[in-house]
Amino acid sequence: MFRKIKSLFLQSLRFLKWGLGLVFVFVVFVNAYVYLHTRPYILRHVATVPQKQVALILGAAVYSNGTLSVVFENRVDKAIELYQKRKVQKILVSGDNSTAFHNEVDPVRTYLLRQGIPDSDIFLDYAGFDTYSTMYRAREIFQVSSMIIVTQSFHLPRAIFLARSLGLDAYGVPALSGEKEFANYAREIFANEKAFFNVIFERKPKFLGAPIPITGTQEKRDN
Repeated sequence: MFRKIKSLFLQSLRFLKWGLGLVFVFVVFVNAYVYLHTRPYILRHVATVPQKQVALILGAAVYSNGTLSVVFENRVDKAIELYQKRKVQKILVSGDNSTAFHNEVDPVRTYLLRQGIPDSDIFLDYAGFDTYSTMYRAREIFQVSSMIIVTQSFHLPRAIFLARSLGLDAYGVPALSGEKEFANYAREIFANEKAFFNVIFERKPKFLGAPIPITGTQEKRDN
């Protein structure tokens, strides 16, 4: 009886090792694919960026008083640079506004206006709950065809992978880094798997809605 239990235990252990090995191979494959596939589209200097339709600012933390976090402010500043150097015609701000007490996009609009960006060239996506939803909504709701994605280096490969997988002509420019760089890169290892499955299974975002073409104007909320 003991030998049978031991044999079953060793067999289960072998299956577990085999399964963990497959998971490891899959994680390595997806991450290698994402990074290698997107590397040609990450441009370090604004001067080398091709002209595109829109600068897409991916959401980040906003403090309760409406001040942008350092990470977010760095993204916005890079988008402003792209706009001022005529690399883009519009700025699309994506973020989470899932409750009345959590709004990542209106504070960015205020910041952009203070920096002299015309309100007519600012578009706000209040339902950019994650990177996949942002890219999907950029294509379907805002009818964007080409973009320069602005976020930190750790986030760019996944963002570009998702955008280009959805048919968008997307490049990326890294904003200045923020805090917890190692933790952010480590998190991306597993976030890439989620992105891969979102693309494979063609997940629909939680909210879509009527089109707001980036070539037109968007009615803004009052701050």
